[in-house]
Amino acid sequence: MSDWLWYLTRATGIVASVLAVAALAWGLFFSSRNTGTKLKPNWWLALHNWLGGLTLAFVGVHMVASFLAGSFHLGVKDLFIPSGDIGWAIGWGVVAAWMFAVTVIPSMARIRRRLPRKVWHAVHLISIPAVVLSMVHAFQSGSDSATAYFTRGLALLVGISMYPITIRLIGLYQARRPAAA
Repeated sequence: MSDWLWYLTRATGIVASVLAVAALAWGLFFSSRNTGTKLKPNWWLALHNWLGGLTLAFVGVHMVASFLAGSFHLGVKDLFIPSGDIGWAIGWGVVAAWMFAVTVIPSMARIRRRLPRKVWHAVHLISIPAVVLSMVHAFQSGSDSATAYFTRGLALLVGISMYPITIRLIGLYQARRPAAA
C-alpha cells in the first residue's frame, strides 16, 4: 500500500469520528435547548445538519480510500455488507456507516417533511449507537489503537459524547418528573 493512501484512510477515519462526535454533541445541545440565546436556533440546526452531512461524506471517502489501499483486501461487497471474511473489526465500521446514512439522509428537508416527527426522531436516535460502533471500529481495526495518543484521543471523544448525552437525559428526567408527581 502506498503511504499516501494509508494516511488518507487513517485521516478520513479520524476526521469522520471527530465530526460524528461534534454532530452528536451539537444535536443534543440543540435538542435540550442548552445553546444559549446569542445564536438563533436555526443557526444551531444548520450547523448540526452540516456536521452530519460532512460526517457522512468523510465516511464515504474513508470507505473508498480503504478499498483503494489494497492492503486491507476489501472487495466492493465488503464496503457495504459486513461478513466473516473481513472480520468484525471492519464489520462494525460498515454497520456504523449504514447507521450514519440512515440518520443523515432522512434529515434532508424534502424527506424529513414527509416523515412523521416520531418516526424521524426514532430514526435519528440511531446516531448514538452509530458513534459507539464507529469508536469500536476505530479501536479494533485502527493501526494506532495500541498507542497512548490514540487511546487518550478515543477517551476524549467518548467523554465529549457522554457529556451532552448526560445533559439531555437529565433534562428529560426533570421534564417528566413534575408530570409524574
